[in-house]
Amino acid sequence: MYLIVGLGNPGEEYENTRHNLGFRVVNELAARLGLKSLRSKHKSFVGESEIAGHKVILAEPQTFMNDSGAAVRGLLSWYRIDLKKLIVIYDDVDLEVGRVRVREQGSAGGHHGVESVIASLGTSEFIRVRLGIGRESLTGDVADYVLQNIPPAQREALEAAIVTAADAVIAIITDGLSAAMNRFNAAN
Repeated sequence: MYLIVGLGNPGEEYENTRHNLGFRVVNELAARLGLKSLRSKHKSFVGESEIAGHKVILAEPQTFMNDSGAAVRGLLSWYRIDLKKLIVIYDDVDLEVGRVRVREQGSAGGHHGVESVIASLGTSEFIRVRLGIGRESLTGDVADYVLQNIPPAQREALEAAIVTAADAVIAIITDGLSAAMNRFNAAN
């Protein structure tokens, strides 16, 4: 069983921000899997389905980004999912707009949602799917930048990245992490 967590912030005011790309990928996966809605459970919206014979739990923590770890820890515990089967999806200012990268582990890279997950789990050893939001138009505080609505100039690239990130999650589950890293880290 896999736990697939998209990081973001709850509420309409954050819906179209760069920081909610993780939620958008989970929504893309839910649509592909025929899930019409996610239900509230363990401080998250969750849905259950299957990918290539593996049960998957899709989750969008409703704790706000900086407290995502509590929700992730609760879900892992409730479903008894091994850390090796946790996939966390989030935006990354250190990648070019539209780039998608799959990593086996690593630091938080200044991302407060990932910092919260690492702190709550006591480890940085979990799979990540990162969507690049770039820095080229970053003029002030990173928090202000990630909480801005996606500008028209980036919309097409980020919509494509959402689809690619969903493909990457499916590839991790169906083909294995190494194959997914080789395919997606080289492809874009």
